[in-house]
Amino acid sequence: MLASWYDQQGPAAEVLQLGELPDPTPGPGEVRVRVTVSGANPGDTKKRRGWTGSAMPCPRVIPHSDAGIIDAAGNGVDARRVGQRVWVYGAQSYRPFGTAAQYTVVPGDLAVPLPDHLPDDLGASLGIPGIPGITAHRTVFSDGPVDGKRVLVNGVLGGVGSLAAQLARWGGATVIGTVRRGTDLDRIDPAVVSHAVALDSADPAASIRAHAPDGVDRIIEVSLSDNADLDDAVAANDAIIAAYATRSDRTEIPFWTLLFNNVTLRLLGSDDFPAEAKRQAARDLTAAAAVGALTADIGDRFPLTEIAKAHDRIDAGGRGRVLIDIPQ
Repeated sequence: MLASWYDQQGPAAEVLQLGELPDPTPGPGEVRVRVTVSGANPGDTKKRRGWTGSAMPCPRVIPHSDAGIIDAAGNGVDARRVGQRVWVYGAQSYRPFGTAAQYTVVPGDLAVPLPDHLPDDLGASLGIPGIPGITAHRTVFSDGPVDGKRVLVNGVLGGVGSLAAQLARWGGATVIGTVRRGTDLDRIDPAVVSHAVALDSADPAASIRAHAPDGVDRIIEVSLSDNADLDDAVAANDAIIAAYATRSDRTEIPFWTLLFNNVTLRLLGSDDFPAEAKRQAARDLTAAAAVGALTADIGDRFPLTEIAKAHDRIDAGGRGRVLIDIPQ
């Protein structure tokens, strides 16, 4: 099979290789997926760079997790799954073989049926690593239903934030979203986000409070170090801040005001979510997508031969998901 991999960490153009590897064979309980679309995600590029001092998890790593068609099943897997369209999560989470290849092998429950009317591009936007869909689900639902709740999504146009907003709305919440600049406000979907606030406005906390005078019940946080004071100013009593990222390794928070407001701070690391939480997230993501409640903003796409350019595009920042088309 044609695949891309790295056997040492470093810059994309220096370490990502492209060539032929043996076709994998599914073992007991596993399925082989013929990959159609592979999504390059920030989590993939961070692992490739050795972010925060992380080491190579395996001698050779094929990155990414995404969408395709099951073309072989191992012992113990229903043979009727062969030919099923799926989206894949966790293919390269503590495993060496992700989806930047024509085939990948994963445990059967990591290959989630993708309804026929949904495009592969959406399937490639849901899984992890890269934290979009399943992390978004955990930020919204890890502390129970959100029906009737007020949910603030900071960074609502980001990969996780946009999915979190859609999931919260699907779950019955009133969604408030923040963007960095006022010029981004016209990109907000009012069917999902009831009230949008630009962080460069005069008083974003007052604007949020105007729409939620008693405070917000859940806060989905993309940068705790930047937004801790804002979160403190708008949190309702007994609110939950679900943080999946920060810019400062040692993040300061207004401890006493958060404490007296009985605020819970939940930190979420995508690769290490409980297995059942991942399965529930996969079920809910598929259900929401099936009824049109979940979409993904697709940015640039590249052929597999230009995977290094795809990784560099992610590291440089930009709008929308980055997809890689796998040759058949």
